[in-house]
Amino acid sequence: MSPRKVNKEEKRREVALACSDLIHDVGMKKLTVAEVARTAGIGKGTVYEYFDNKEDIIFEIINIHIEEHHNAFTQEVKKLPTVREKIELFFDFVLNDCDENMKHFNGYKEFLSIVLAEENLTMQEFNCDKNEFFRGELVKIFAEGIGKGELKEESLDLADGILTYQKGLALRKMSQSNFDVRADFEKFIDTIFKLIEVKNDSI
Repeated sequence: MSPRKVNKEEKRREVALACSDLIHDVGMKKLTVAEVARTAGIGKGTVYEYFDNKEDIIFEIINIHIEEHHNAFTQEVKKLPTVREKIELFFDFVLNDCDENMKHFNGYKEFLSIVLAEENLTMQEFNCDKNEFFRGELVKIFAEGIGKGELKEESLDLADGILTYQKGLALRKMSQSNFDVRADFEKFIDTIFKLIEVKNDSI
């Protein structure tokens, strides 16, 4: 009997899943192919059969984390009744200080530092591609509010601005020890909804 042909994409995912906590435990910069091989229970040479380099491994691991985050967001946003609650869920990654979320937030912080410091074009393109998912989700949220008559039509133009503010909020949380993330967000979101909500003047 001939040996079963290994699906490269499945094997890449299998190795990445086995090593998904490594980028949090040792950091992206300190991660080595030898550690990946040891954690996945395969030889170092075998790793290179499925990945081009260390960065390729990091991308695959981050892809899995982002996929899980996307799926969770997509499921949770359906359960929320108001546009404001849906927008607040979009900011949960920045506002939530629980241990599990902070582990991923700090991983994002390291990823961003690599993108900014090394001007890695591949990582920049990767980052842009993933941002498009949330931009699309924001457009859906605003379109839903407009369709229900809750928001002004101009609110649809806010998707890019909300995305940019979320990134800025994350940067300030990363770089300012005295910055009150929650207070800044509440002031921002209160102001935004005062401007875009359709007022019902009927008594």
